Amino acid sequence: MSEKLTFETMKAKVWEAADILRGSIDSADYKNYIFGMLFLKRLSDVFEEEAEKIEKETGDKDAAWNDPDEHQFFVPEKARWSELKKSSSNIGDKLNKACEAIEDKNNVLEGLLASIDFNTDKLGEPKQRDATLSQLIQHFSKIPMRNSDFAEPDMLGRVYEYLIEKFADDAGKKGGEFYTPRMVVKLIVELLEPKEGMRICDPTCGSGGMLIESAHYVEQHGGNSKNLSLFGQEKNIGTWGICKMNMVLHGYVDVNIEKGDTIRDPKHVKDGQLMLFDRVIANPPFSLDKWGREEAEKDGFGRFSYGIPPKTKGDFAFVEHMIATLNSKGKLGVVVPHGVLFRGAAEGKIREGIIKDDLIEAIIGLPTNLFYGTGIPAAILIMNRDKPAERKGKIIIVNAVDEYQEGKNQNYLRDQDIEKIVRAVREYIDIDKYSRIVSLDEIKENDYNLNISRYVDTTMEEPPIDIKAVLKELKEIEVRRAEIGKKMDAYLKELGYVE
Repeated sequence: MSEKLTFETMKAKVWEAADILRGSIDSADYKNYIFGMLFLKRLSDVFEEEAEKIEKETGDKDAAWNDPDEHQFFVPEKARWSELKKSSSNIGDKLNKACEAIEDKNNVLEGLLASIDFNTDKLGEPKQRDATLSQLIQHFSKIPMRNSDFAEPDMLGRVYEYLIEKFADDAGKKGGEFYTPRMVVKLIVELLEPKEGMRICDPTCGSGGMLIESAHYVEQHGGNSKNLSLFGQEKNIGTWGICKMNMVLHGYVDVNIEKGDTIRDPKHVKDGQLMLFDRVIANPPFSLDKWGREEAEKDGFGRFSYGIPPKTKGDFAFVEHMIATLNSKGKLGVVVPHGVLFRGAAEGKIREGIIKDDLIEAIIGLPTNLFYGTGIPAAILIMNRDKPAERKGKIIIVNAVDEYQEGKNQNYLRDQDIEKIVRAVREYIDIDKYSRIVSLDEIKENDYNLNISRYVDTTMEEPPIDIKAVLKELKEIEVRRAEIGKKMDAYLKELGYVE
């Protein structure tokens, strides 16, 4: 029996595929080809593993290899890896047709691979394209991806998340469009404490990391993550495909991930009303220009009761959407730029209304340079429609800007940084120069400005100055200076420089 692949071995093997494409096309683009190839290989390997098992158990070869009802995902013959390996020309076209065939036979995968065009000119002229794709196929042929090949369950899901992070790092600024650093995601999920049986939504879900982490949290706390209802919406079609693959590779096949613009066209609607959720979690694009002001003015879902955000800054549009989709016991966690906490005009009015409704439970100021695409500091807002009695009329404000691990390109939250934030919020405690419970009356006195430094001062106090001691020291210095001056004059006289 061959040795099973560990997570470390597997991620190294898969990441090597990037070397085949690196330099020939933009790093923001090549992730699609590698994700697509990985997904095709995984589906094919698992299909063949299942077919061999069915054939052995039943003796019915035809049913094992040709009956879609016998498989979770049915892979038609022309889409199986053994067939794709034989391709030597027009490889891109054959891969595209393999993707189409898989989608045709598996409704749950419909549209998932549509955003990947293996026949694109980005991969060069036909001859060059065939050579590149052939290299990728040969590389993935060396990586076994059956369930029996892995040292642990869900390993490929973890590898996929690793790849998403690596591609985000490679893509730099563009990486922020589909990836939120895992430790930030972990922090928000820890603060929201999702539980088995809940309905959870990410309205700007990117590659799905927040939904996956919510499921992991439930598992880690003894719950059944399969007993969660996960929903997401993503505007970018390529990122939507990545998210769907992420879910499937983690075993979450029944997740509802919709395509479309959450503000202009919210998809999670039932009987003409927005669906309501127990937890809503998101990292929307910061200060989005042209976010959909015109559509918001005609919104039929009542999402903008606190006011319509300015045309060129969409932060509160996403916040108001999230609030509107919370059920009566629901909590939300959202990443926002600091401007949301203090900007005036229309945003000031929106913020005032939210504060007066006592929805905000916690505000956490994060360090700079945590996110791909922007070095500006961000904050996390935690809102709760069902605040405990002892927290009503109050907000805990945490200033965590100085606690992080410095990295080469990005800064990182460490486990101890997350633990300190979570402890302060869960226990709702004041920690000197770090966290403070602030009354809504005090916030009202500050004109509903939530600028963190107004409430949690992290500056170190200057030690008191002893004027008498300082004067005494000055006099002693003057006496020593005079003595040194006399010695210097004597030396100069002895050497003949002065008379």
